[in-house]
Amino acid sequence: MNLKSIVETPRFSNFIMGVIIFNAILLGLETSQVAMAAAGDLIVLLDKVCLAIFVIELLLKLAVYRLRFFRDGWNIFDFVIVGISLVPAAQGFSALRALRILRVLRLVSVAPRLRRVVEGFITALPGMASVFSLMALIFYIGAVIATKLFADSFPEWFGTLGRSGYSLFQIMTLESWSMGIVRPVMEIYPLAWLFFIPFIMVTTFAVVNLLVGLIVNSMQDAHHEEENAETGAYRDNVNERLAAIEERLDRLLEGQGKR
Repeated sequence: MNLKSIVETPRFSNFIMGVIIFNAILLGLETSQVAMAAAGDLIVLLDKVCLAIFVIELLLKLAVYRLRFFRDGWNIFDFVIVGISLVPAAQGFSALRALRILRVLRLVSVAPRLRRVVEGFITALPGMASVFSLMALIFYIGAVIATKLFADSFPEWFGTLGRSGYSLFQIMTLESWSMGIVRPVMEIYPLAWLFFIPFIMVTTFAVVNLLVGLIVNSMQDAHHEEENAETGAYRDNVNERLAAIEERLDRLLEGQGKR
């Protein structure tokens, strides 16, 4: 059995997935003073063992794929995550050591379903950029109007363009928007609801749902592409087998003809 067959076997992927989950538990235990006091040395040792396994995994893949290893974005992702974990804790890099928890994100590259979700999200980014641009325009217009209307009476919420934008963002998330902001404003400006209600309808219920729809459609497209790829691979495999059977039949017929 060569290295390629080992690296590409499902058992190898499942083993790495198990190590990632185990390592995530260890990193969580490192934040517990009780756990570190009871078995701190063992936890640190097991963490180093997990990191060594990740390094060996990458070395095996580099040996198998060589420069082709860096053509896969997920391989680069794994390489960067493990590389961050190897940064020494001293010399001002202690903050980067806290990023070891990012190893848990390797589950995305190992688990096909999680990878499909991320790929769908990335595919939706161009469309999301257009929606975010539309939302930024709506927020800018709303912030200007809110500052002009309510800055004198509520400078802490609408005194500047930035404060108005932040207050409108809070309103969009529906976090204490009514009792916290809108009703106090309506006590002085009774018709303020004519501004806030349409703003919520456009941003919260229209634009945000549009973002969700884009992401869902992209994930569905990625799922269909994967299904089509699997179907095409299966069809090619069947065609190859049929061609091999046909070739054998031709040889048998030729052999019988010579007799």
